[in-house]
Amino acid sequence: YCHRHTIHGGSPRRTVSSASKHQQKKGSGWKKPIVGTVAVSLFIIAGGLGWLYVSQDEFVTEVFVRQDEFLDGTKFVQVPCSEDYENFKRFKGCTPQRCGRAVTDAVISREEAGRMLRYLFVSFVSQLMPKSHGDSELKGNLLFFFFCPPNLSSLRQRIQEEIARTFGLDASRLFLTKPTFFSRMNNTDAKTIHDEYWHPHVDKVTYGSFDYTSLLYLSDYGVDFGGGRFVFMDGSHNRTMEPRAGRVSFFSSGSENLHRVEKVSWGTRFAITVSFTCDPTHAISDPTLT
Repeated sequence: YCHRHTIHGGSPRRTVSSASKHQQKKGSGWKKPIVGTVAVSLFIIAGGLGWLYVSQDEFVTEVFVRQDEFLDGTKFVQVPCSEDYENFKRFKGCTPQRCGRAVTDAVISREEAGRMLRYLFVSFVSQLMPKSHGDSELKGNLLFFFFCPPNLSSLRQRIQEEIARTFGLDASRLFLTKPTFFSRMNNTDAKTIHDEYWHPHVDKVTYGSFDYTSLLYLSDYGVDFGGGRFVFMDGSHNRTMEPRAGRVSFFSSGSENLHRVEKVSWGTRFAITVSFTCDPTHAISDPTLT
């Protein structure tokens, strides 16, 4: 009724000669608020769905380090350790007691990263794929190769020493463990569940041997690929490290560092995951190429 008064108010002497016309106006008076309510409701629903999409797939509240930054030292943020390590045998002087995440551009050079990528891509991707398949197998979403580039031992050692220095450990108590792998990600649909790299996960839960995880990036976010940022999921505050060729990020492997990788939207993202354990029974030697 308020809506009808707003429309017809100020015309008390106006008469309607036809009952049908009066009824038509009455009906149209009710339609307007209904249409308006539906429109507002649809706007709210669309906005809500849009927010959910952004929050689940792209929402980042803090960029820990940008691709165009160069860190000549190590940027470290300490976070409280989770209880995950209590479920495994503890090793004094190695099992994380000071947990956190770090990133540096000073351990591996961009030139070394470029040589590593060329070696891995040419030697492993090209040679391992059957010629009869052409390039079709190169378009998979995520390919893993256990590898031994010629200088892997040197790179591993430098990363290991930087992890030990940052977390206050004796480097000799850290051991390379499996899986250590080369990854290639693009926007092709996943063929198996193992290709779905974008799901949140905890390395210590997925691989019980992991105590410290590191990633060496071989390509540049925003230049060689879009999406594909590494995201730490801290409740309502997601924090990302934008990949840069030669950049090394590393972190304690428990639930304090729940993480995921954004879906790659274009281009190709290359990286190497190098994992370390405190348990010598899970140690592996630097692989050899045969």
